[in-house]
Amino acid sequence: MLFKLLFAPVLGPIEGVSWVANKLLEQADVATNDLESLQKQLLALQLAFDMGEIAEADFEIQEEELLLAIQAIEDEDDEDE
Repeated sequence: MLFKLLFAPVLGPIEGVSWVANKLLEQADVATNDLESLQKQLLALQLAFDMGEIAEADFEIQEEELLLAIQAIEDEDDEDE
């Protein structure tokens, strides 16, 4: 306790920045793992492939990653119920 009081002027700003960084990281994780966002990314990927903007090999790799992420979120939702 005494240690915290003595070093508060030094450690306070550092802990504050750390807290803000953790909150930003949490929000970024939520945004990137959002089911609706992943479905939109998959749709955009399919459209890009259909229009010939990306190669089939790249499409398959990215599609698999998105489908696995969607499946993981759906499995988490099933476990929560």
